[in-house]
Amino acid sequence: MVDKKKKKKKKQLPFRINLLFFAIFLMFSVLILQLGVVQILNGEAYQDEIERTIQDTTKIPVPRGKIYDRNYDVVVDNEPVYSITYTPAKGTQAEERLEVAEKLAEYISMDSEEYIDKVTDRDKREYYYLLNKEEVDERLTPEAKAEMDNAEVYNATIDLITDEEIANFSKQELEVIAIKRELDKAYSLTPQIVKNEDVTAEEYAQVSEHLSILPGINATTDWNRNYLYDGTLRSILGSITTQKEGIPAEQEQYYLTRGYSRNDRVGKSGLEEYYEDILRGRKEQIEYTTTKNGVVVDSKTIVEGQRGKDLVLTIDMEFQEEVDKIVREELQTAINKFPYQNRFLEDALAVVMNPQSGEILAISGQHYNRDEGEFTNDDFRTLYNANAPGSSIKGATVLAGYESGVITPGQTFYDSPIRIGGLWKGSWQDLGSVNDLDALRMSSNVYMFYIALRMGGDYRYPYPNGSKTSLNVQAFQQMRNYFWQFGLGVKTGVDFPYEATGYVGTEPQAGNLLDFAIGQYDTYTTMQLAQYISTIANGGYRVQPHFLKEIREPIASMEELGPVYQSNGTKVLNKIEMENIERVQEGFRRVFHSQGGTAVSYFGNKDYTSAGKTGTAETETWDEGVMTNTENRTLVGYAPFEEPEVAFAVVVPSLGIVSNQHSINNIIGERILDTYFEMKENGGNLDESTNIEQENE
Repeated sequence: MVDKKKKKKKKQLPFRINLLFFAIFLMFSVLILQLGVVQILNGEAYQDEIERTIQDTTKIPVPRGKIYDRNYDVVVDNEPVYSITYTPAKGTQAEERLEVAEKLAEYISMDSEEYIDKVTDRDKREYYYLLNKEEVDERLTPEAKAEMDNAEVYNATIDLITDEEIANFSKQELEVIAIKRELDKAYSLTPQIVKNEDVTAEEYAQVSEHLSILPGINATTDWNRNYLYDGTLRSILGSITTQKEGIPAEQEQYYLTRGYSRNDRVGKSGLEEYYEDILRGRKEQIEYTTTKNGVVVDSKTIVEGQRGKDLVLTIDMEFQEEVDKIVREELQTAINKFPYQNRFLEDALAVVMNPQSGEILAISGQHYNRDEGEFTNDDFRTLYNANAPGSSIKGATVLAGYESGVITPGQTFYDSPIRIGGLWKGSWQDLGSVNDLDALRMSSNVYMFYIALRMGGDYRYPYPNGSKTSLNVQAFQQMRNYFWQFGLGVKTGVDFPYEATGYVGTEPQAGNLLDFAIGQYDTYTTMQLAQYISTIANGGYRVQPHFLKEIREPIASMEELGPVYQSNGTKVLNKIEMENIERVQEGFRRVFHSQGGTAVSYFGNKDYTSAGKTGTAETETWDEGVMTNTENRTLVGYAPFEEPEVAFAVVVPSLGIVSNQHSINNIIGERILDTYFEMKENGGNLDESTNIEQENE
């Protein structure tokens, strides 16, 4: 019995061992199968993951397009300069940038005040922290760190560095800090200029020779914007941001969505801003291949860069300089002649344009800075500053009278002062019986008053002096509607980032309507007046003033103009559907060429026939609580009378009232036309354009 049990136990033992071996066999089989799956089926995928790289594209800025005048003389150029740049790899740490800065300091100089003065207290503390990281980290307790995120921990740690610890850096250390400051501004795989001003040939060569030990650093060429005519037309041309300024913070999303980098230079004013999309060019795009650790293993150009397109302006720079000279000299003469009476006189403004095409030939805003005692070119004031124009807008008033039916061609009124209630209003002198042409020639205020009264519903003639009138306030809007058709009180459409439209009076009283009719209520810019006189000169077409004549394609040679990409032709904003515009033209001709005309002494004996209208607006200037009576002098005109090719507007605000005041507006206008025809006779191309009627046939 016992022997049988022992035999049975002996038979069961090998079975269990076999079962164990079988289980082990199955486990190894599964492992071998899994290994086969990993190595054979998925091996290539896993290897790809190990060797996986990342493709990133960076965009390299290109030079901006040039700007030329109408004669194809360069006005704004790009000046090539040596440049040291830094393009960090992905994941570059502060310690690595510091190491690069220390090495780079051996080959370039950035220890001048220009760079050292920009080093901030924060820059010094961050530099000290990198050199003493372990010691400084221990200053913040673990308990304090536990309640902060990483950024808060870092800032709190930096704040624990004392003023004494950063007070005695050597000049060499400050130079390293200044360099690192520039390196810290760089974005991954995006070039950042470290130094591009006064980089010497030796610095350029030294950096070029040691690029292998300066990761991310490159010695290349950059460009600076060069405005060749100094201050001439400067406020119209505008300016661009520096790379340090980059894209404006308030427009960051606008630029980033259009392919800009944060440190790109963009137009920030004037034509540089208005035509940014054209001048910017096409960036070169480089595709970098990097490992997961950010190491660049390959790069290739996927889009060739192309500098910006070139602008050709309507401005003639030689004529522009002459107009600036004329306006400045006459402003200076007026100030010197009556220094006390003209103590508020600071500006003289002029716009010269082709009335057929809208091309702006010259634009001048001369400003006298009394604090500095010097004259500056503030041409933007012709677009920004609005002033009461006085009688120069009487052409629009007469045409409003015709169109509204309150007067007819040849209608006469007797010019003598009228009294509305207790207020006397009259012309500069009693002119007697005048018709519409006489009213323009001799500048009758009373004639314009009757137009305004009738548009307001009061047809009494002669006006019963001392009586009151109740005018329809809609007459203000009706007259403004007529004025708007000439560009008075509305935007001219000029290609510039900003233009004012002037002040619109808000008190609908009878006296104000009469003042409106003689240009002493609403205000207008010099550009608006130039568009207004151009509209009369060309027979009723309100053309858009513009600075751009052509856009040219860039070509490889920086010294040549490329083919025309786009021509900027005449744009008619509206056609004046008013009869008898020829009578206003004739009235304006008589202002300049008939006896009794208010400007005949300046234009009557010229070889050319011109037309236009003078203006004087009574104004008030306040100084330290004291009111002084002043006046604005204006002049609008065009020539030749038969086939107008040049129109101008002159505005001189805040002259003192004195009997023999310098007639600055008339003299400026006279000299501008004389200069225009002299230059044309000497071969200038100031008048090349197509007549509007011909263009619209």
